[in-house]
Amino acid sequence: MFKGVSAKFGERIAIIDSSGTKVTYSDLEEFSVQLKSLIPKGSLIFSLCSNSIESLKGYFSFIRNGVTPVMLDASLDKDLLSRLISTYSPKYIWLPKERIVNFDDVRVLFSYGDYVLIKRTCENTYELHNDLALLLTTSGSTGSPKLVKITLKNLKSNAHSIAEYLSIDKNERPITTLPMNYSFGLSIINSHILKGATILLTSKSLMERGFWTFLKEQKATSISGVPYTFEILKKLRFFRSDAPSLKTITQAGGKLNHELNKEVLEYSIRFDKSFFVMYGQTEATARMSYLPPEFSLAKLGSIGIAIPGGEFSIMDDSSRSITGDEIVGELVYEGSNVSMGYASCGEDLNKADANNGVLFTGDLAKRDKDDYYYIVGRKKRFIKIYGNRVNLDETERLLKDIISDCACIGEEDHMCIFITDENRIDEIKKFISSKMGLHHSTFIIKSIDEIPKNSSGKTIYSSLNI
Repeated sequence: MFKGVSAKFGERIAIIDSSGTKVTYSDLEEFSVQLKSLIPKGSLIFSLCSNSIESLKGYFSFIRNGVTPVMLDASLDKDLLSRLISTYSPKYIWLPKERIVNFDDVRVLFSYGDYVLIKRTCENTYELHNDLALLLTTSGSTGSPKLVKITLKNLKSNAHSIAEYLSIDKNERPITTLPMNYSFGLSIINSHILKGATILLTSKSLMERGFWTFLKEQKATSISGVPYTFEILKKLRFFRSDAPSLKTITQAGGKLNHELNKEVLEYSIRFDKSFFVMYGQTEATARMSYLPPEFSLAKLGSIGIAIPGGEFSIMDDSSRSITGDEIVGELVYEGSNVSMGYASCGEDLNKADANNGVLFTGDLAKRDKDDYYYIVGRKKRFIKIYGNRVNLDETERLLKDIISDCACIGEEDHMCIFITDENRIDEIKKFISSKMGLHHSTFIIKSIDEIPKNSSGKTIYSSLNI
């Protein structure tokens, strides 16, 4: 996938980190040559990722050299990491130096900056499918053994499609706000490297002054985020004034509530930015749709149209195509970025493509008369309350019009709503009863300190208990 980028872009700057360190495309290539002699092609490697030069150089090298990385959060709990290692038995691990203490019986092969390459002594390793290039954790997982199997074709296809509809060229300077072990964050890196752009790499959060200093000094041209990112930006009053260097804002990873979506859109219009709402899943490498900015107001709430090379359809419960407008069914995507399927154990790493380019997303959607698509919920995020079907995602979206931090879970005949402001319990109770026609005895509202979220800002529903 990255073959030829160094020859094409040579001494152009590929990365600038928040300490001011610069890396050229030639530097990336030289680093990959160093690692090539240490890790045989076709090997499995665990890469404990951070938004650092060491981590990004490692990723570039693995993909460039035909080594298959499992991208994991560098701060992943040691017991969860141990479980994954036991499941997939990688011989190599690329990790921050301070994490070596978590391992016994390993040999350090290479050291660079704050990272080291270690080799494990393991009796059993698993054979990898020839097409397998990358493994990512499923959305929201924190140490789950379930991984998405991605090919080089998937990566190339998605990166080129994204670069096309975002008009990415070598002059772009995206700033990182998402972890690179998350498919959305990684797709930003892939699509910009392919075009010779300069990635502004930082692990600083939006809440840190250093992030905004870095953005301003390095003249970032784009910023991306999930709904939680935009909630933070709103709290920081970001939308009240211009950031002159920014040209593009992209959003994926879940649906923005109506009011926040409108606020971001109004900001982008006022200050002449291009705001792209997008939709994707790790199972499709990263992204499947985008809403062209010129339709952002007219199609507010839509995920837009399929990316270049992709195609949507809507299926009923019998997997028959729904051709009418405004009829809800399961959203199905077809494209060369659709992954091979899942691995849940080592033996799965050598299994053939289970999807054949078609992904049943598990999302319920409808299509309007202009062939723009709208997500209305998840197939599995439904409960029945006294015979009435209740969409938990839609309930959350209703709530987020009046309260930004909330989460809904439920079981048969009972729903639980979590908020972080105890003073609004009665208000929320009246709102839900009024909007949804539910008797107050069918749901409860709990106040908790914070809604649990993973590193990419998505709610961890498994951490919530009724």
